[in-house]
Formats: sequence, structure tokens, C-alpha cells
Amino acid sequence: MRGVFVTGTGTGVGKTVVAAAIARTLAAAGKRVAVFKPALTGLDEGGEPDQALLRRAAGSTQSDDQIAPYRYGPPMSPHLAAQLAGEEIAPGRLLDAARAAAAGAEALVCEGVGGLLVPLAPGYLVRNLAADLDLPLVVAASPGLGTINHTLLTLEAARSAGLNVAAVVLTPWPSDPGPIERSNRVAIATLGEVRVETLPELDRGDPGSWPALGDQAEPFCSAR
Repeated sequence: MRGVFVTGTGTGVGKTVVAAAIARTLAAAGKRVAVFKPALTGLDEGGEPDQALLRRAAGSTQSDDQIAPYRYGPPMSPHLAAQLAGEEIAPGRLLDAARAAAAGAEALVCEGVGGLLVPLAPGYLVRNLAADLDLPLVVAASPGLGTINHTLLTLEAARSAGLNVAAVVLTPWPSDPGPIERSNRVAIATLGEVRVETLPELDRGDPGSWPALGDQAEPFCSAR
């Protein structure tokens, strides 16, 4: 399997935007891109669901079920959302779905749920899925105050499980970054010994206007 696994330092730090930007960059370069998200929660909150944005960014024709095999209304951890729905997320089904998505593509862009230590099912974390898929990891993180600790903890959690971290992406990167943002970028790169890229706020409704994630998307996918 060739591709990338996008995780984050927590909820609401731009995982979907980073995953969509990578998918868009690869698709714009002529690659056949498949997208995947193991579980999706918060559909009750309205707005464009993540799988729709990912599909649009990749230019994919995948169905909702092919992109996100488990989808729930309440905004909560997927293991709890599944429990309240009277079911349990099956790791085997996730792996089969991810491999099926990747089979017809040149690259798979997988977006995790929350952070690495979020449980998908009892005893099976997002980190376990990333390890089973054996894809290089890209970490989405906030550029502002508090991000150094959150990001370094995520890097430690990833590397302790043998995951290969390809890069950290700070988003939304301000057009005029201040001393905190600039210092955070240097600190994460230096202390985390990791490549740090930035991504500005994107117009979710117009993927054609998005800047390419530099020339980084292809190296992300081959970092393993």
C-alpha cells in the first residue's frame, strides 16, 4: 500500500484540511487518489461531512461507505458512538475497507479520528490502525500557543509504536505569523527532529483555489 496516514494532536486541529490538501496535491499531479476515514462522528452537527470534502479534493468516485465505513451522528469518540448505536467497530473491516480503497489507486490518503490514542474499539486505537496500514504519518497541529507540548507528545506516541513520522503540518498558518508561531515551528522541528510544513486557511468550497502543499505530498507518500 502506498499513501499517507494523517493524524492530529487532537480534535479540531485541521486533520481533514491537511488530508484534503495532500489528496488535492496528488490528484493535481495526475495521481489516482483514494481517500479513507475509518470512522466519522458528528454528522448531527450539519455542514459538509468529511468524506464529501475528501472525495471532492481527491476527484474520487468512491461512495460514502467506501470512504468511511462507520458513520455516526453524535460528536464523540467513535468507540462510544458505536456503542450507543448498538454495534462495535471491527478492526478487520477497517483494514479490508482501506485495502479495497487503495487497490484501485496510486495513493491512499487516510485520515484518522481525533488523535493517535483515540479508541476505535476496545483495545484498538487509531495508532493501531496506522501501524497495521504501515503508512508514513503526517501530523496536523495548531500553530499557536500550546502546540509544542501537544505535538511533541504525539510524536512520542507515534514513534514508541514504531510509526514513521514524515512531517508535521501547522494549520491554519497565518498570513503574518507572529513570534509565537515562528518560534513554535522552529521548536517542533528542532525538539521533535521532524520536518515541519505550514498550510494557510483554505476555502473548503473551492479546492481549485488551494495552494499545493509545496512539493511535499509525493515525498510524504514515499517516506516509508
